[in-house]
Amino acid sequence: MLPDYPLDECIEIIKTADELGFYAAYSVDETWHKDLWVLFAAAARETKQIRFGPNVTHVFLREPTLICQQMATLDELTGGRTEIVVSTGNFGLLSQYKIDWEGQKPLSRLKEAIHVMRTFLSEGAITFDGDFFQYSGLYTFAKPVQDGGIPIKMGAMKGPRSFRTAGEIADGMHQALAYSREAYDYSSGLLREGAERAGRDYASLDNGAWVVTVVSEDSEAAKRAARILVAFYISSMPAEQLARHGIDASELAPVVEALGGGDVKKAISLFEPHYAEKLSLAGTPEEVVEKIKTDLEPAGVNHMILALSDPALVKLFSGEDVPNVPDIRGQLKLVNERVMPAFG
Repeated sequence: MLPDYPLDECIEIIKTADELGFYAAYSVDETWHKDLWVLFAAAARETKQIRFGPNVTHVFLREPTLICQQMATLDELTGGRTEIVVSTGNFGLLSQYKIDWEGQKPLSRLKEAIHVMRTFLSEGAITFDGDFFQYSGLYTFAKPVQDGGIPIKMGAMKGPRSFRTAGEIADGMHQALAYSREAYDYSSGLLREGAERAGRDYASLDNGAWVVTVVSEDSEAAKRAARILVAFYISSMPAEQLARHGIDASELAPVVEALGGGDVKKAISLFEPHYAEKLSLAGTPEEVVEKIKTDLEPAGVNHMILALSDPALVKLFSGEDVPNVPDIRGQLKLVNERVMPAFG
């Protein structure tokens, strides 16, 4: 979820997801949104089984041992219901901080950060002299409580090296903004390759799909809401990822240009429905089930991370109204009643 609703409402959404048996509540760790760590700490005592974690947190703006301190504290607060999804970060956000990540070997930085995090979480102390992070006798009293430790998963989009690396060193991979069979055949193959290269069990890994999702009894209304939201994500998608959806990045350059110039209405009008159909998971519950069963599940996806979007979020981003789409809690109930049963 994007924690952009009033915080009391965010907590009620998480409580509803918990009561309905959803696996986890994730939120992105970005300055653009309200702070997920404070939100999840507040929601922890209001829930019983749902897991919590950043999806994603990052290793340019966040220091790995401080992520560990936060996660271990949250793990104790939730009674062991946490996991981390970590990546290099949103390059658009980094540019706003005037951080030049080019030439800084972001994947190497991420690999080293994961090593640091595993060490610090398991031992509570670290002495390390790496290329990106250095420590001398650093320790913490913040210790995770869950059996086996806190899972550390990787967020990835472009590949191929990031997908392969996730198989080698992480407890899974969540690929963001991918919706096609081609995209997941590609990423799953590399995830498997990395796992086998490292002598690990590919089947034990979390192979997740982070997807913009709108579910409604009114299929066209759901697709319109998704179209508006996805237009804002286009600039985050690498050309290689768009190509795996049959889209040339140059086709969407006018959308990105309009958004960059602050003309939201023009950007949405230029983002034609057939693009949105390829780059979202939207429609009736039955249409959502069909899409997952046709394109994602056969390619090895075993975890759906639904970035549900509702009229309030659409209004916040675009100023536009989208009637006939339930709020987030209503969509959670639709997913629980008519999507989840299709997958056992």
